[in-house]
Amino acid sequence: MSRIQETEITRTIMSSYHDKLLGSVLSDVLVVGAGPAGLVAGFYLTKLGFKVTMVERCLAPGGGIWGGGMAMNEVAFQEEALPVLVDFGIRHERQPEGLYTVDSVELASALILKAIQAGVTLLNLVTLEDIGIHHNRVTGIVVNRTGISGALHVDPLTFSAKAILDATGHEATVIEKVRRRGLFPDSPLYGHAGEGPMDAATAEAFVVERTGEVCPGLWVAGMSVNAAIGGPRMGPIFGGMLLSGKRAAELISATLKQAPQQVSCT
Repeated sequence: MSRIQETEITRTIMSSYHDKLLGSVLSDVLVVGAGPAGLVAGFYLTKLGFKVTMVERCLAPGGGIWGGGMAMNEVAFQEEALPVLVDFGIRHERQPEGLYTVDSVELASALILKAIQAGVTLLNLVTLEDIGIHHNRVTGIVVNRTGISGALHVDPLTFSAKAILDATGHEATVIEKVRRRGLFPDSPLYGHAGEGPMDAATAEAFVVERTGEVCPGLWVAGMSVNAAIGGPRMGPIFGGMLLSGKRAAELISATLKQAPQQVSCT
């Protein structure tokens, strides 16, 4: 094997990442959170021809998939989600009561791999600090390194896009930035007590039906829907997460294609 200089390894990584980061400053869609809904949304949006950048605060993308239910790495799906599993090439087994099971490690790995291969730029260890608003519309996110944010006095950077998707799960991180400032008071984000107690059947339907734009430029998908608008939680069944991500991609695509002049980013 040829001898490689350590400095060349460093230079290669820095140069390649710089190109990736520079290309992420301006996107069609910014997805915050690389869990199941965010990864699915990013996959379908890139397939529809949009430039997608996804930021994830953790080292490993995949959200809460990896541990399955109570650290048993199997998750459940209902039949309606099977087309999404097929699109991602994820194996599944039929179980009683109309359910299907999937190995959670395969699920997380496949969602991440297929989203990146489809063209999503995924930046892990990048956390949200704030949002950008211009002309009464959410137009960007303010981000920092996960290990820096809140620990050191280092200014963040800003990414902009035509649409921002909150797919951060139970925390609904982007939504909380809107709520804390009392922005967009006519949006459906106010008057709810947050995520409710367990009701899997209701929650699975709720998360898909209520996926959408909650204020100008800001969309919500996955568990963020329930946390933001007051739906119940559903536990280790993930059909609603996948279907919510796909629906978000369809709705964002339709909006951007119908009125591109109204959603240009700064």
